[in-house]
Amino acid sequence: MSVWVCGEALVDVLPEGSVVGGGPANTAKALTRLGRDVEFIGGISTDRYGDQITEELSRDAVGLKLSHISKKPTSTAQVTLDEMGGASYVFAIENTATFDFDDEWLPDPSRRKPEILHIGSLATIVEPGSPTLYEWAMRVAEFAPVVFDPNVRTSYLADRPRYVASVEKWISISSVVKASDDDLAWLYPDLNLLSVAKRWIDAGVEIVVITLGAKGMMAVTANEVIEIPGIAVEVVDTVGAGDTVGAVIVDAILEHGIFNLRGDLLRDALNCAAIAAAITCSRVGAQPPTKREIRTKEKNRV
Repeated sequence: MSVWVCGEALVDVLPEGSVVGGGPANTAKALTRLGRDVEFIGGISTDRYGDQITEELSRDAVGLKLSHISKKPTSTAQVTLDEMGGASYVFAIENTATFDFDDEWLPDPSRRKPEILHIGSLATIVEPGSPTLYEWAMRVAEFAPVVFDPNVRTSYLADRPRYVASVEKWISISSVVKASDDDLAWLYPDLNLLSVAKRWIDAGVEIVVITLGAKGMMAVTANEVIEIPGIAVEVVDTVGAGDTVGAVIVDAILEHGIFNLRGDLLRDALNCAAIAAAITCSRVGAQPPTKREIRTKEKNRV
């Protein structure tokens, strides 16, 4: 059995050059660096950017046997960094291999039975593939918990009601949701973070993790709210930091189980995620740490 990570692997065009990106691809890399057996489920082109994606994911031991190889081009994201290292994106998406999701190639969960599915970002809203992906994820949810990261991209879809409807559809089949405070502020401008988390808990989600940038993060369950501070770090850029957090949460779920991830275990997972995100922010592009690097950083803080 393996961890399934589904969504986009694209190429981020940064001021320093092109790097492999896409939230799901970043999460897949982060999970293998944490020692997990990962299969990436997405479309990968045979063009030069697709070769770059294949090479990098393979170098990190991300499995690609469930991916779809296509002659369509790779989707790209033009990345702009602000003075604090925060990233904004302009995407080239239409008719690309990256978002070519189809029932003909998506793996059968009843036969392969994954341990867990992590899914999210643009793949869950880009049509025409996203409705097919949702129906497939519903079938996966019969066999494995779903961890959803909306990773809101308003540069692609600025229609708030449509975006909210899409997110809440995915929430309905998810066991765990990881989102940023910026995601929630845009989706629900009239609600505070805790109100949004409780809304999702009431919809059936077991754990909601909300990243707060430099301020840290919080986790909400039906019976508790846990908050931890951020880790001070010299930020190079924030690319992949949230995806690293998602990977650490998935790792904790696999280690302890969703229903056991409460109290001190959940707090420990958040602290580990904060350390991992800080390390990622200290590097150019999405380069998440290994478990050893996280443990070393943790020991040095004690």
